[in-house]
Amino acid sequence: MGYWYLGAAIIAEVIGTLALKASDGFHHTISSAICVIGYATAFYFLSLVLKTVPVGIAYAIWAGMGIVLIALISAIFYKELPDLAAIAGMSLILCGVVIINVFSKTTGH
Repeated sequence: MGYWYLGAAIIAEVIGTLALKASDGFHHTISSAICVIGYATAFYFLSLVLKTVPVGIAYAIWAGMGIVLIALISAIFYKELPDLAAIAGMSLILCGVVIINVFSKTTGH
């Protein structure tokens, strides 16, 4: 169940971050509220994850997947296209997440 909670935490964090961009420095009430709710939800689910998944592993997956998803979605919606170096770096992050999940004995599967 921990990895389902981790997925929910990642989705909530991505929503919160995208709403943070849309809030324009907390000047838009609805976007600001979505941001706060998104981050609160993300941390709630992350707290549930940490009952069964080691903190270092959970945080690496949460942060890595959040970075990649936010970059992809912001490229589509905000036209913020990453350059080749950013794409290479995010590819390495994805590789790291895969390596952790496939080869690490500390993931708590």
